[in-house]
Amino acid sequence: MIGAGIVGASCAYALMRAGVRATVVDRGGVASGTTGAGEGNILVSDKEPGPELELALRSGELWRELDEECGGFEWEPKGGLVVAETPEVLDALTAFAENQRRHPGPAGVVASVVPATSLRDFEPHLADGLAGGVHYPQDAQVQPMLAAARLLKASGARLVRTAVERFLVAGDRVAGVRTGQGDLYADAVVNAAGTWAGSFPQAPLPIRPRKGFILVTQPFAVPPVRHKVYTAAYVTNVASDAEGLETSGVIESTRAGTVLIGASRQRVGYDTAIDYRVLAKLARQAVALFPVLADRQVMRAYAGLRPYSPDHLPVIGPDHRLRNLFHACGHEGAGIGLAPATAEMITAQITGGSPRVDPAPFAPGRFA
Repeated sequence: MIGAGIVGASCAYALMRAGVRATVVDRGGVASGTTGAGEGNILVSDKEPGPELELALRSGELWRELDEECGGFEWEPKGGLVVAETPEVLDALTAFAENQRRHPGPAGVVASVVPATSLRDFEPHLADGLAGGVHYPQDAQVQPMLAAARLLKASGARLVRTAVERFLVAGDRVAGVRTGQGDLYADAVVNAAGTWAGSFPQAPLPIRPRKGFILVTQPFAVPPVRHKVYTAAYVTNVASDAEGLETSGVIESTRAGTVLIGASRQRVGYDTAIDYRVLAKLARQAVALFPVLADRQVMRAYAGLRPYSPDHLPVIGPDHRLRNLFHACGHEGAGIGLAPATAEMITAQITGGSPRVDPAPFAPGRFA
């Protein structure tokens, strides 16, 4: 297993349950990449009808099971509230939710339109003047670093902290990996290397980093935000192909009482330098939604890199060039939410089982 983030940890845990032993290799250690810079979101609210929504619905079921089995990663089924600034945007949100509810399958999307007069029943501190919103009770949150660490520990996997330099290839198959500490051999290799997953020359993938910032406020005695709250622009930005800066108001509280503020998207390579202009814009958007935040100090801010896939679908499944190589990457900002269903799919493919979600749309060969 290459990568000790939430996807790699989830894969290691699912493989353990299937009777497969795993060694996890990561140059930075547990949750040292995208996972450690994430908010821990488990969302259906931002998913268009289609394969990713199906994967998200299955993952939501699995997160509930994992909370019962492992627990201790601050699972919060808090729900989400998407708000609209104008009646026109509310109409678009309503149509989006209706399309989601029509999504076929045994597990469906639950979404209800919230009129402007009822918004404060959900969020008492919301600003005046909003046109309404849509409530998604299936949205949830975990503490992502804690979840990755607990799942990896529960998997019993051996963790090797070193860089993977390349795959060891014998004929048309991968036999292991070359690392800074020597060669490791395996019957199967899972590439869950996040933003670096496309960088192996024997099996390149079009995975690129997409930068985002998060602001963290000083703690409140009573957290002022009950749900994950964001504006409709967030859904648009998630689906965007733009390289330039895009921002949208995204606000949620944590169990520790802090408030997390986002979100920005920008493709600038592996640059994680702080841009104070972006931070200021995110802060202004947050205060516009929740005026109660105006007098609260920002305790820290940081940047993370999302593993961006050009068609906005994760890359999950066997490599189309080399046998014994499997990919679990390209989730962009949805990796934490989609990790359990990704792990379930990878485990079924490695062990010869039948995935619960159709793997075809996620196949790495679609980029051939």
